[in-house]
Amino acid sequence: MADPHPARQLAEKEDKRSLLQRLVEFLHPGPDSKADLYETLADAEDNEVIGAESRAMLEGVIRMADLTAGDVMVAAPRMDLVDIDAPYEEILHLVIDTAHSRFPVYEVDRENIIGILLAKDLLKLQRAPELNLRALLRPAAFIPESKGLNDLLREFRGNRNHLAVVVDEFGRTAGLITIEDVLEQIVGEIEDEFDEAEDAGDIFSLADQTFRVSGDTSIERVEEAFGVRLIPAEIDEAEPRFDTIGGLIAHDMGHVPKRGERHGMAGLEFVVLHTKGGAVRWFKVSPASPEEARS
Repeated sequence: MADPHPARQLAEKEDKRSLLQRLVEFLHPGPDSKADLYETLADAEDNEVIGAESRAMLEGVIRMADLTAGDVMVAAPRMDLVDIDAPYEEILHLVIDTAHSRFPVYEVDRENIIGILLAKDLLKLQRAPELNLRALLRPAAFIPESKGLNDLLREFRGNRNHLAVVVDEFGRTAGLITIEDVLEQIVGEIEDEFDEAEDAGDIFSLADQTFRVSGDTSIERVEEAFGVRLIPAEIDEAEPRFDTIGGLIAHDMGHVPKRGERHGMAGLEFVVLHTKGGAVRWFKVSPASPEEARS
């Protein structure tokens, strides 16, 4: 005798979940808030369904939905810009010193950004000096601070423009943001040639008898390595305290150091090699010259 309910029979065959599994899913239908979702991901990692890196990336994707360009941009005072009227050699030095691949270009005033210069396009000027720098500029993309990172990433992928200038509600330049800034919200900091593994050390001897020192090296470590006293043994309790050499030098300089800046302290000269996210990643350290030592 044929089954009067063939559809039900088919559904029962396709549903291979146990009664206990269906009961658990009925009682716990799934996360209904972001906090629950984070907890579910943590449980998935504990149960070895996903790895720690996968969990971190998934949580980054969830957090990114609430972030805007204004949250992760490089603020305007820290932007490296090219003056359209600057000599070629000056522009070349800026490109080499900062090691960026793209630069906003301004005319007369830093607020007047007229385009984007790709570092590789400067090679065309070397081969054909008669070319006008303006002819090499790419159109600049302008976005509001409130632009969501999800939407911005979609635009970056669509138009292959990996840098955007961020403007505030009054149309003034607030900063810039790159596709790397967006992706780092998902995958974490993207390492470059200046980055070392955590256990690789923080002070390196260079061939020219100088040293490369990580900005987050403890002050005590630097004092011990170079035999100097960077902080007096007795200091005013009201004075701010610093744990890292990068924080101490930034305070002593009175501003966020930029690549190429020099600062003398305790008979040593600190040259900023690399910065990222508003902090110094690497210094080049050498004994200060007699003139600097006397100043």
